Amino acid sequence: MRALAVMLLLTAPALADSMIATRTIKAKSVISAEDVALVAAAIPGALTETDQAVGKETRVTLYAGRAIRAEDLGAPTLVDRNQNVILLFQSKGLTIRVEGRALDRGGAGDPIRAMNMTSRQTVTGIVAPDGTIRVGASQGMSE
Repeated sequence: MRALAVMLLLTAPALADSMIATRTIKAKSVISAEDVALVAAAIPGALTETDQAVGKETRVTLYAGRAIRAEDLGAPTLVDRNQNVILLFQSKGLTIRVEGRALDRGGAGDPIRAMNMTSRQTVTGIVAPDGTIRVGASQGMSE
């Protein structure tokens, strides 16, 4: 009987920590350490460490006591929809900067669409850490 109990304990899945929201957090809010807590439960898809969430922006509303998943969070927004931005094209020593208007919102590394205000063409580019939109056919980022 003891052998059976030991076997069951050894084969039982280990509980991992899962991250939950400590309060209801509205979409587009930046997560702080006080907004999250780790609980001893294996919640499928939940983040497992606080540094995976702190400083990120919520993409959806997070409800108190519910698990926080990676897809619920993203980089803090640097560019808002309809914001005037600089579109930057660089290739082989050539740099072109033009005025644009963001058609989406996004953070550093996010692909977004923007309109070139001079040509009225819609392009897709990547948000740079400084808030410019990097576009270019060499990166496969033009539409």
